[in-house]
Amino acid sequence: MQNKITKILEHMAHSHEQMARILDAERHVAVRMAQIVHDLPDAEPEFGGSAGVIESAGQVNKNIIAYLNAFADLQEAVAEQVGRVIKELNGQEEE
Repeated sequence: MQNKITKILEHMAHSHEQMARILDAERHVAVRMAQIVHDLPDAEPEFGGSAGVIESAGQVNKNIIAYLNAFADLQEAVAEQVGRVIKELNGQEEE
C-alpha cells in the first residue's frame, strides 16, 4: 500500500511540475507584454487612436487575468490532490 501511495505522489509531483512549467511560460508572456506596454510612447501613439490603445490595454488585462486564473486553478489542483493523499494516509493508519 505504501508503494502505491509513493507512486501516486510521484505522479502528482510530475503533473505539478508540468503545470508549474506552463504557468511559468504564461508568466513570461505576461511580463513581456507588460514590458511592451511600458515601452509604448506616451505622446501621440499610432495605434488607431484612443480606441486602439484601450483595446491593447484590455488585451493586457485579459492576459494578466488568464495568468491569475491559471495560478488559482493550480492551487486548487494541489489542494485537492494533497487532500486525497491525506485521506488515504489516514485510512491506512486506521488499518
